[in-house]
Amino acid sequence: MTISFWRYSHLALAVSSFLFITLASVTGIILSFKPITEKTQSYKAKNFDELTVAGVLPNLKKSYTDIGDVTVDVNQFLVVNGTDLQDNSGNFYVDPSTGKSLGKVGKENEFFRWVTTLHRSLFLHETGRVFIGITAFLLFLIATSGTVLIIQRQRSFKKFFGKIVRDGFAQYYHVVLGRLLLIPILIISLSGTFLSLQRFGIIKEQKITHKVDFDALKTSPEKKISEFEVFKNISLRRVQSIEFPFSEDVEDYFTLKLDDREITVNQITGEILTEEVYSKATLFNNLSLDLHTGRGSAIWAVVLAIASANILFFIYSGFVIWWKRRSGKMTNKYRFDQADFIILVGSENGTTFRFARAIHEQLLKNGKTSFMAELNGYKIFPKAKQLLVFTATYGEGESPTNARKFRSLLEKYPQANALDFAVVAFGSHAYPDFCKFGYEVNNALSHQPWARPLVEIHTVNDRSPEEFTKWATLWAQHSEMELTSLSKLLAAAPVKTQSFEVVSKIIATHAETSFIIRLRPKRRKKFTSGDLLTIYPANDHRERQYSIGKIGNDVQLSVKLHEGGLGSGFLYQLTAGHKIEGVLIRNEHFHFPEQAKTVVMVSNGTGIAPFLGMLNQHSAGRNIHLYCGFKNKDSFSLYENPLNTELSKLAKLNVAYSREGEKQYVKDLLAKDASFIGDTLNNNGVIMLCGSLSMQKDVIAWLEDACTQFTTQDISYYQSRGQILMDCY
Repeated sequence: MTISFWRYSHLALAVSSFLFITLASVTGIILSFKPITEKTQSYKAKNFDELTVAGVLPNLKKSYTDIGDVTVDVNQFLVVNGTDLQDNSGNFYVDPSTGKSLGKVGKENEFFRWVTTLHRSLFLHETGRVFIGITAFLLFLIATSGTVLIIQRQRSFKKFFGKIVRDGFAQYYHVVLGRLLLIPILIISLSGTFLSLQRFGIIKEQKITHKVDFDALKTSPEKKISEFEVFKNISLRRVQSIEFPFSEDVEDYFTLKLDDREITVNQITGEILTEEVYSKATLFNNLSLDLHTGRGSAIWAVVLAIASANILFFIYSGFVIWWKRRSGKMTNKYRFDQADFIILVGSENGTTFRFARAIHEQLLKNGKTSFMAELNGYKIFPKAKQLLVFTATYGEGESPTNARKFRSLLEKYPQANALDFAVVAFGSHAYPDFCKFGYEVNNALSHQPWARPLVEIHTVNDRSPEEFTKWATLWAQHSEMELTSLSKLLAAAPVKTQSFEVVSKIIATHAETSFIIRLRPKRRKKFTSGDLLTIYPANDHRERQYSIGKIGNDVQLSVKLHEGGLGSGFLYQLTAGHKIEGVLIRNEHFHFPEQAKTVVMVSNGTGIAPFLGMLNQHSAGRNIHLYCGFKNKDSFSLYENPLNTELSKLAKLNVAYSREGEKQYVKDLLAKDASFIGDTLNNNGVIMLCGSLSMQKDVIAWLEDACTQFTTQDISYYQSRGQILMDCY
């Protein structure tokens, strides 16, 4: 409920205030240029920081016959309101070092004044100021709720500035820029709110009245202004304004507004008459004005302009994200009680619906009755024959908001008829809880007496169309479905291939032909064992993908020749010197786990390929155990020499033959070492599986039982934390 509350709050606040925020942001961008343009004027003395009031006032008295007051603005320009020696009156910029006039102060720029009024009050006077004050506070709430959502997305405050998984342009930069500009936006909103509260008297403004004891005023010893101790001790940079005495009578005095207080000074003796320290509210008001307007700092004004511009981007990107989620709204041709195929979707941001909708459309094109709903919409489906679940994982391995009720509903509403099910889990390997909720859904369904697994759970990393299409093809085969192009959404963009040269090929001599082929990239490309090589054997859209081992700088594949096989037949006919085109794809979730103390490699047949590469890449001394299965010794002979070369790097080699000897499978070898496998998982070790899906199914089924006996957690716990890695086909 927490995620929902913050997400809905963020949306509601943004929708309710976006018009006023847009107007305030646009005018804020324009007004940020005001302090920048003012800073370009050359009215500030070079030695300004070294000047004192005692040193400046005598210079002014020489150049002006009558001075009403002196102000030092936020740009540290000295302005004299008085009459010069040529009898010219008005406000003059003055060089404080010499007292010479630098020019008359011009009128405020009409455009900036117009924009300022619009920004402050919308030309609605006090009513407009109320709206703007509320808008500033709403912006603060939006920034706060957005911060909470980022923390939930990153799964902890410590990872607030950690890596962000790309969710499309709008989503990605909404988060990235939100983090970078969080502080400036909070400052803009808080300072704007404070200024509004003070404007309407909610925060009381300090009113200073100097109570001078006129009876105690002294006329001696008489001193020159340059000799006043108080003036000697006040740097010009601390001065906001100095009000000069109206006459030469002792009852008239200097009034100095400084950065932290106001003082009155006897114009004859230089004695401090009264002193009033500014309240915290007054000091914070001045600070708020500086921070909100950027006055006095061109750099901060630029930051404010960027922050205001990004608020406009947040409005745009937020709308795109909202629209994207709304586009996931489901429409069904058939009711839930009419459909043979039920598609349930768990998605926090709406992206998973695109994949579900593609399958939904395929079913309808094939003349099937299909119904699509959120996971929270699970109920009894009286005619259902197949249940497909597409779900993402959110936060720290949690369910999406629209899937929170699924597991309780699953227990509450058992299906009356037996049906097949399949789960596709979406996630990102950037998070340790990769597809955790998907695994939990799959396990929950597996324990229902009415549910039969159609295919094994399939994971999709970063919404990869290739990985999803791989599942869709397998599902279509099991469902006896004709699978046409899934949609433009899943259509792969034109692929930029690279050239590889065949270096060598070793063919096994046993009845079922397998071979090892080594390819050398024609240009340097970073890759490692466990990555994937995609080839296009017929130079068309059809692709074949192989898990690779890295041997030196070469790509090594282990391939079984299938009769009529498009990919295997193509590779089999190649000889040394041939060149082919392909694409190396990073497969980070199946890279060797460098931090694991113990690594257990499990393979059958040609699935040993990436493990041969991993052994070649790593030095001896690692606690690596290899469990591999083959039909017989002849089929193992192809890999015997490469394994003997790396034997010193293995703590133990375990080989099972399914057609001779004890006729074992790899799961039987694992069963013999069940306590060791349990200890591996308990001690943060990693188990890696590569080979056929049937092998994966058997091993996972065995691991489910083994976890209940030899570990403290169920299998989904280890799967979600990257301790069970799979790359099967």
